[in-house]
This record gives sequence, C-alpha cells and structure tokens, in this order.
Amino acid sequence: MNKLESVVVAKMKDLDSLCDAFSGCHAVFHTSSFIDPHGISGYSEQMAFLETEGARNVIEACGRAAYRRRCIFTSSLLASIWTSSNVDSVIDESCWSSEEFCRENKLWHALGKMRAEKIAWRKSKEMKVKLVTVCPGLLIDSSSPHDHKETSVPYLKGGSIMLRQGLLALADVGKVAEAHVRVYEAMDNGAYGRYLCFERVVQRLDEAIQLENELKIQGLLSAGTSRIISEEIQSNLSNSKLNRLLFAAPHMSCNQ
Repeated sequence: MNKLESVVVAKMKDLDSLCDAFSGCHAVFHTSSFIDPHGISGYSEQMAFLETEGARNVIEACGRAAYRRRCIFTSSLLASIWTSSNVDSVIDESCWSSEEFCRENKLWHALGKMRAEKIAWRKSKEMKVKLVTVCPGLLIDSSSPHDHKETSVPYLKGGSIMLRQGLLALADVGKVAEAHVRVYEAMDNGAYGRYLCFERVVQRLDEAIQLENELKIQGLLSAGTSRIISEEIQSNLSNSKLNRLLFAAPHMSCNQ
C-alpha cells in the first residue's frame, strides 16, 4: 500500500463514485469479485446478479471518465468450462460456459463470472472501451494456502467433476497479477480478447487430495472418485494464447 500514489474508495453500485475513481486513469484493472463468506457455498444467485451489475457499471464508468478507455477485466476460467458437451473438445478462449447448464446445476460462481464478462464485452462496444479479459483458474498462494478457503469453496463447486474431466486448473496469484500487467503492456501491440490463465491442471487423484489438505476441504474433490492414484487424467484445457503473448511480447514498463 505504501507504494500506491493514492487510494480512492468507490461503490460498485454507484456509477458516479466509479467515475470519480477512474477520472484521469490510463487504464482500469477490474479485479473485484463478490463473495458472501457467510453463505453455505460462499456465493449465491444474488451474488451472480451483483457481479453482473458491477461489471456493467465499471465499463460504463471507464468509458465516461478514464483518460484512456482501457480496461483489463478479471473474469474466471469458470466462464469457459461448464457446458454439457465439451468433454472431448479443446477448451480455449472461444469457449463459454452455458447459462442453462450453470443454472440447472446451481453453479452460481460460474454463472456470475460468465454473465459479468459477457456484459463487459457488450458494454465495452457501446462505450468504445478497449477491453481485454484474463480468465484465471483457481487462485493459489503457495506461501499461505490455508488462507484461501472462503474464496476457493465457491470456485470448487462441482470440483469433483472438474477433476474427472481434467478441468481443475490452478493459477499462482502472483503470476496471475503479472499476466494482467503484461496483457496491459501489450495492448498497443496486438493484445486482444480473452486469455485463459493457469499454470497447471490437477491430473492425479493424489494431487487433488493434497490440494484438499492445503485448503482444509477434505473430500470436496476426491469423494466418490474411483480413479487409481497413479492414473493421469487427460485435459483439453489450453492457455497457449497467453503463453504466446508472455513469451513473445517484450516486457515494457507501464510508464512507457
């Protein structure tokens, strides 16, 4: 916090306060997410609605008040993986989770992230905001893995299915932050659209059990799974678009 030039508090529901916060900004990084730590799963259908409305307001304010209309929007891998027919297909930035499937299975966190990102894309075209989105997997901080239970449980609803289908991807929070910056720096050099962001996919049952132990959520992923521990689960997730940008784009200062 000591390195920040200034701190401004704004309310996601208050468009005017967001405009005040964004006034003069060269870019807006929208990383906020709604979490209800007192809820059973940490995320409800109402949270999904609030997430969508917040995204709409952020893009509107960015278009109205920012010095340069640019937004780097944090979505989620959940916005891409939940359909009823993608088991054998490559899952990349062209894929979107099915709203119907999410509602039927009460995957509210996935629904909120998917709808919020879609609203952001529609609003960005209306407001002429240059938008890119980063879609991380489950955020992990290896230095303090036990601190993330409240934010991990909503993401991991349906986690045993993710595990079996090779969709349980992990993303180090520091590297996700770096990816946001690198995407922003590359916006003048061809960065566009969506970027799936993860480091690795959990492909073994013993890895899933280790993750459960780290997050203190025993059985959430492994319960009812009959796979042999040594059997590797195949994954069709692809983050090649982000990898190409990270390895090909020159690393420039944000001030350049």
